[in-house]
Amino acid sequence: MNSSPTPPFRADHVGSLLRPPELLRAREEHGQGRIGAEALRQIEDEAIRRAAQMQHQAGLQGVTDGEYRRGSWHMDFLYQIGGVEKTDRLLRIQFRNEGGPVEAALGAFRIGGKLALERTIFGEDFAFLKSVAPPGTAAKLTIPSPSMLHYRGGRAVIDPTAYPEMEGFWDDLAEVYRTEIAGLHALGCTYLQLDDTSLAYLNDPAQRAYVTSIGGDGDKQHLTNIRLINRALAGKPAGMTVTTHMCRGNFRSSWVAEGGYDHVAEALFGELAVDGFFLEYDDARSGGFAPLRFVPKGKRVVLGLVTSKRPALESKDELKRRIDEAARYVPLDQLCLSPQCGFSSTVDGNALTEAEQFAKLRLVVETAREVWG
Repeated sequence: MNSSPTPPFRADHVGSLLRPPELLRAREEHGQGRIGAEALRQIEDEAIRRAAQMQHQAGLQGVTDGEYRRGSWHMDFLYQIGGVEKTDRLLRIQFRNEGGPVEAALGAFRIGGKLALERTIFGEDFAFLKSVAPPGTAAKLTIPSPSMLHYRGGRAVIDPTAYPEMEGFWDDLAEVYRTEIAGLHALGCTYLQLDDTSLAYLNDPAQRAYVTSIGGDGDKQHLTNIRLINRALAGKPAGMTVTTHMCRGNFRSSWVAEGGYDHVAEALFGELAVDGFFLEYDDARSGGFAPLRFVPKGKRVVLGLVTSKRPALESKDELKRRIDEAARYVPLDQLCLSPQCGFSSTVDGNALTEAEQFAKLRLVVETAREVWG
């Protein structure tokens, strides 16, 4: 029961990393018109090269580009789908943490035409990551799940002349993702993660009410999203591992939703056609491990027991105790360990330092070695 040769790995991570100061400065200078796109990309390249080495040195088998080229974990991708139009409106989302409310203002969009994929999104970015991934590591790409295009506005942002019926929207969205996945596979991608906050958010009654308010069915939206993702994964290339990551919000060490996985668990674990589940489990907001009883044989669960929101290191003994507790519901051989979310889902980042971030990643690796060998 030792380190896994294929992903998800015994010690893994969600993907985003704190942006280094020189990259933040470069992004600001580019926004002010003081440096061009080529100069910014060169600085991004160097930062990604360094990040890949640091992940490898921490002992991780899967390395990402830290999402360094993005401002947001999902919007930079969604804006590149044909038919999606950026608007001047801001989408204001209320997060909260122990200190109180925190507001995030995200760029909004509308779907003004038929969805299409003109080129592989993040294709050049992935090719660069693959070229600098240290020997013996897997280059992992993270992209938003297809359900996120609906969750950020629902029927209200979809032009009825483009899609008079929602079924056409779901069909075209699934086709966009099938084409994207095929394009990434052609570039050598063998480890892909679909980030999906909706499947965790929908455990919160307040979020189910929100979905109903934008023209969906909050109580059943997870079933629609599961079917959508499965259609997107139809014909998944052989040799490609696809996982999903679910969290309840991650912005400047804050969150949006609360609640265990009970509402979605049976359908999620029993029907979603992914190879593994990255699950947020860093505190009481995520509920208990009992929903894991629905995980079938052959699927892996990556327990997000190490928080990315706070700098204090968790106790190895406590992590091992919680892994043992989870193993009451799903065999230990199907379990892995990771931080609960990324460290910087947006360019803002969470409230910890780069040194504290990598201490968390080393803790994940060391604990996994002691548990699984």
